[in-house]
Amino acid sequence: MTCLPKPELVCPAGSPRAFDKALKAGADAIYLGLRDPTNARNFAGLNFTPHEVRDAVTRAHRHGRKVLMALNTFAHAVDPTPWFKAVDAAAAAGVDALIAADAAVLAYACRVHPQMRRHLSVQASATNHEAIALYHERYGIQRAVLPRVLTLSQVAHVVRHTPVEIEVFGFGSLCVMVEGRCALSSYATGCSPNNAGVCSPAEAVRWDDAGGVVNARLGGVLIDRYAPDEPRAYPTLCKGRFDVQGQVAHALEEPTSLNTLDVLPDLWRAGVRAIKIEGRQRSAAYIEQVTRVWRQALDRLTPTDAPWQPSPQWHDTLARLSEGRQTTLGALSRPWQ
Repeated sequence: MTCLPKPELVCPAGSPRAFDKALKAGADAIYLGLRDPTNARNFAGLNFTPHEVRDAVTRAHRHGRKVLMALNTFAHAVDPTPWFKAVDAAAAAGVDALIAADAAVLAYACRVHPQMRRHLSVQASATNHEAIALYHERYGIQRAVLPRVLTLSQVAHVVRHTPVEIEVFGFGSLCVMVEGRCALSSYATGCSPNNAGVCSPAEAVRWDDAGGVVNARLGGVLIDRYAPDEPRAYPTLCKGRFDVQGQVAHALEEPTSLNTLDVLPDLWRAGVRAIKIEGRQRSAAYIEQVTRVWRQALDRLTPTDAPWQPSPQWHDTLARLSEGRQTTLGALSRPWQ
């Protein structure tokens, strides 16, 4: 049994429409970012203006919900001013918490806006309680988002040894790298996703029709090849298909999504305070459907040791929305250990 509060459901929004869908579908908190390189989903046509952030905060607070703003890329050493201005914009909009990774950004927020909650972004790559303690002591963080590389027992160990709230990803795309440490895209494009906010900058992506097949290139590097009627994935180097000793396959990582529904009670018992849904780059319809499933799942949790059986319909819905229509528990489950 557990008397711990149920985890908060933290959902993404890449647009005002997606925000409204997440709000209506039952998100407890919604995270978003500005239309600039200060956030790690800096895609053209997505994200919010400062005015839209203020409107979103007003709508969320009217329904008793929270808004978190992601400033989770690393500030440029030459001129961190845009990141500091983004912190000011978050404070002016009245967001409930700032999600940041860069030490200078956290220090600025702590010094200039001490009343604003600070959450440590997954981009900070804090995988143990000692690292989290450093951010807590120096910058007063009140929550940390764990990278998707820890087992259940490791998550529980972190929770037991820190006074900081712990948030984990519950559903969404996986990354082959520890977040915040990827250099693959930088190698191919010369543009760091940790500064610019995108793994595959639009200007580096090329599609070309070559004799009945479509080549996908990133920074001039051929990363996949599709038949004319084959669905085409967003071109990221880590999920490309390559010829390795005559075998064409996903050499680094297959397209698949993390889905932790089966271990949700275990995460609750471990003391996890928030379940995060990945996907600010996803459609409003995607966010609505995923949020609705997770709202139902969290509402069904009971503080008993009764067997947990997720609804098959939940799994069916999430499978349809997963990358490659595949799901995994990822690092959370390592039966071979």
